[in-house]
Amino acid sequence: MAYSSIPHFLDIEYCESDEGIFPVAMAWSLDDGRMKVVVIEPDDDWLPEDGDAPDVDLRYLREQGVPLIELARSLHEDLPDQTVYVDGLDPDDALVEMIFESVGMEQPFELASVSSLLTHLDQSAIEDARQTLIFEEGLDPRLPETGVYALLLMAQQAGMVDPEDQQSRDL
Repeated sequence: MAYSSIPHFLDIEYCESDEGIFPVAMAWSLDDGRMKVVVIEPDDDWLPEDGDAPDVDLRYLREQGVPLIELARSLHEDLPDQTVYVDGLDPDDALVEMIFESVGMEQPFELASVSSLLTHLDQSAIEDARQTLIFEEGLDPRLPETGVYALLLMAQQAGMVDPEDQQSRDL
């Protein structure tokens, strides 16, 4: 079964502390199968009161991160009125909502679990296949671009992506 356009995928890495979670990096796929990857400059309201976020270099995020308004604009440009698929393992809904609430914009896309796209596999089989692809490709599972790339490969294997349409893996 061939699709006229490549499904869109998104993955978010986040920091978790006793006070909550916040996004630190995001990757999403474009219509042609390429990806965009960004480090996210956190909103001050997201940060723990003591200013110490575990496992995250806040200075790096502040210096190298994309401001939230720029991220929101890019997502509006790249994914308007789309269904965007996520692996279903992370709190992606809450993280995307945090980004758009912080800048006072409406979310331009709908998130759906990849299990609603790859209906021939259950969630456990999807996760097994995703982990196998990540291992076989020698990718770092902590990076959001790895998650998106694995989902693109799974869609390609399911006949939803023509290998010639997928321009590059941008990893």
